[in-house]
Amino acid sequence: MSTMRVRFRVHFGRDVTVGPGKIELLEHIARAGSLSQAARAMDMSYRRAWVLLNSMNTSYREPVVITAKGGRGGGGATLTAFGRELIRIYRQFDKALQRRAARSFTPIAGQLAGERTPRAAKLR
Repeated sequence: MSTMRVRFRVHFGRDVTVGPGKIELLEHIARAGSLSQAARAMDMSYRRAWVLLNSMNTSYREPVVITAKGGRGGGGATLTAFGRELIRIYRQFDKALQRRAARSFTPIAGQLAGERTPRAAKLR
């Protein structure tokens, strides 16, 4: 049986959303300490990563990441307490949602076309 997975995005209003891509970007920034390294790790352009980060930093009262410009000192990016909390809440909800999806959809998962038994009817 294939692995079931639910992907979701939270809409906080017309233009404010957070989903798996933005959360993954924040997690990579937390590990790498750099927006450019996070973008490379995700095989994403620096511009796209910057646009996503900027949308998050300007969507909430508090920024999710503090950045420092590169140069002699090197620059970098650091998650704020709010950014860490956003990841924690999203991942906690995701874990609960995956468990709920497994409970709800397991009874019908065997009905997938790729999971047919030899006696399954064939379309002509």
